[in-house]
Amino acid sequence: MTDDSNSAPGSSGADSKPPRWERDLLERLAFASMTEQRRARRWGIFFKLFFASYLVLLLVIALSDNWSGKALASRHTALIDLQGVISADSLANADNVISGLRAAFENKSTQGIVLRANSPGGSPVQAGYINDEIKRLRTKYPKVPLYAVIGDVCASGCYYVVAAADKIYADKASVVGSIGVLMNGFGFVDSMKKLGVERRLLTAGEHKGFLDSFGPVKPGEVKHAQQMLAEIHKQFIDTVRQGRGDALKETKDMYSGLFWTGEEAIKMGLVDNLGGASFVAREIIGAEEIVDYTHRENVFDRFARRLGTAMAQTLGTDLFGRAPVLK
Repeated sequence: MTDDSNSAPGSSGADSKPPRWERDLLERLAFASMTEQRRARRWGIFFKLFFASYLVLLLVIALSDNWSGKALASRHTALIDLQGVISADSLANADNVISGLRAAFENKSTQGIVLRANSPGGSPVQAGYINDEIKRLRTKYPKVPLYAVIGDVCASGCYYVVAAADKIYADKASVVGSIGVLMNGFGFVDSMKKLGVERRLLTAGEHKGFLDSFGPVKPGEVKHAQQMLAEIHKQFIDTVRQGRGDALKETKDMYSGLFWTGEEAIKMGLVDNLGGASFVAREIIGAEEIVDYTHRENVFDRFARRLGTAMAQTLGTDLFGRAPVLK
């Protein structure tokens, strides 16, 4: 006779089911997990949209300088700033300045352009690019005058640029001139002898180590460098003469690299008159409203330019050592 006293009525071991409270608990855990997954997906979508909107906002802010006022302004004076050293790796590089100039000339509401210059000079190549483009744009848009307004200083390569303007204005205390070219470096030969340092330079090409700072000066290389500087200097002088024309009152010191105040520069014909950007816009151009066309780089443009310039500078240093500067 079998003892069934320990078996639940109506149940068997194989077909037994978990108690109801366990099933309810499992169901609640499953629903909670699904709810949490849905919530996580919703937050994920929210953050993706948030960051996308944030990036779009940054882009709008970066481009706002180019948009602000240009499409809405009717009759206005266009302003382009030339600030700082003129070089490929600075904000005052030819591409940036030329972009602003082209946009200003192309706008049919532009009554005149002010190139506000405040620079000690820089690369003759970059300055030459800007000068050439100003002359091209003035020929293409003969009814749109371009005036240069000098701030604290407009020396060397900066003056190379503004010489292409219709007229040049400055403050009486502005520093103007320095029409010359330089190429500098250092010599460590005697220091190396005292320290007992030996220079080991291998080259393929007789002058590949041109004016090496760690080697003695070679008269032939100095002569070649002077000839090159003299040629660039002549190009500079010809550009100034062409741009200033009959207004220029040449003196023996004008192209010596010296510089003068704005007041003295007027007497020499390097500057036409005294005045600032607002004065020129109001009294000369006749359009008091000023719209800034200066090209402003966003963070992506700046990174790309600096990366490209760094590579170019590395190659340039390897190939040439140093470059002439209008400064």
